[in-house]
Amino acid sequence: MIEARASGDPFEALGDPNRRHILRLLSDGDKPVREIAAALPISRPAVSRHLRLLKEAGLVAEHAQGTRRIYHLQEQGMHAVQAYLERVWGDAARRFRLLAENTENTDDTENTDDTGDKPRND
Repeated sequence: MIEARASGDPFEALGDPNRRHILRLLSDGDKPVREIAAALPISRPAVSRHLRLLKEAGLVAEHAQGTRRIYHLQEQGMHAVQAYLERVWGDAARRFRLLAENTENTDDTENTDDTGDKPRND
């Protein structure tokens, strides 16, 4: 199995819809270039370039099977992206929850009169 150290930016690699499609295809299991290319509306050389960029970003890896190159998701790269997103969005979700919890009661206080009682319908 050929494993290469990631030198590219995984988020730049994820920016292209064809590369995201390739990752979805590989999430179903290992696939040769021919099978990946058959599922995409782009040329086989273009698929090879996309696979190279995904490989440089550490998101996919390849191994030889006879004369074919078989691609699969690279767990470490995918976990690194997932950990980053969980850290960023996890912090945002915690801040949003705190904001929601601290502003939840403000709607009730806006509809009261000066004494703090519920509004009257006179």
